[in-house]
Amino acid sequence: MKGIVFTEFLELVEQKFGLEMVDEIIEQSNLPSKGVYTSIGSYEFSEMLSLLKQLSEKTNISIDDLLLVYAEHFFSVLVSTYPTVIENYKDPIEMLASIEDHIHFEVRKIYPDAELPSFEIQDKTENSLVMIYKSSRAMYYFGLGLMNKTFEHFNSSAEIIMEKLKEDGTEVKFIITKN
Repeated sequence: MKGIVFTEFLELVEQKFGLEMVDEIIEQSNLPSKGVYTSIGSYEFSEMLSLLKQLSEKTNISIDDLLLVYAEHFFSVLVSTYPTVIENYKDPIEMLASIEDHIHFEVRKIYPDAELPSFEIQDKTENSLVMIYKSSRAMYYFGLGLMNKTFEHFNSSAEIIMEKLKEDGTEVKFIITKN
């Protein structure tokens, strides 16, 4: 997993819960990296799981809810860091439908070894999108948060229904209907 995901996660934890919380979750997570991350480095996904688990236990906030909040923060980072990727779109459905062919293509230019989820489009209309998320990491709530922020970015809203296709969350169908 790319370091930017870790550095921004710890930045969010510091903003929301303070530097002491950052130190606590790092100390109690038993991380091979010792919690020292660079945005361009690569780290084991298990470290992110450990940090999320510790934060969840300390705050009594579910991991899914933490991933939603983190996705909102991360979307803002993407908009400010890579505005040209998002400026190409005038509509949230178009942007979401292009994740696989355009956005992930651009991400791989910057981070060639990034392990990204896949999004398979099953159906698309002007106001709706059905796509299948696939990832061994099962971070579909992070995906949901990014989708929510995408609609917010375009001053729009949508109903987003998630349907687990695999119980472990490694395959999830997103049914998106623009309001």
